[in-house]
Amino acid sequence: MAEHPHAELVRKGYEAFNRGDMDTLRTLLAGDVTHHVPGSGLLSGDYKGQDAVIEMYGRLFEETGGTLRVELRNILVDGRGHAVALHHFSAERQGKRIDQNACIVFRIVGDKATDLDECVDDIEAADEFWS
Repeated sequence: MAEHPHAELVRKGYEAFNRGDMDTLRTLLAGDVTHHVPGSGLLSGDYKGQDAVIEMYGRLFEETGGTLRVELRNILVDGRGHAVALHHFSAERQGKRIDQNACIVFRIVGDKATDLDECVDDIEAADEFWS
């Protein structure tokens, strides 16, 4: 059975992110995309527009000295424009290490992600890591 188009879009996005392929990511994100990062850490907040989102992704790699690793575990879709990507991530930063499960809830319109809403296993630990 073929993968649902929304799951395929999310999978392509994770693959591009892990390669640092921001040009491919731009093709998967709507021009007015918003990415919501939870918590109160350094990168928490709402990033609106492709440029802001792509810049934030670059900062993830910069702040972690390239140690950020994201492993996609599963993608769930509802067939109505939502996909949930479950992943595991780890990174090191300023002598600290983070190792958590997380997810991103995607809103997809047509063939583009329009809204990404992150959730993490332990928000307090994430805030400490990014402080």
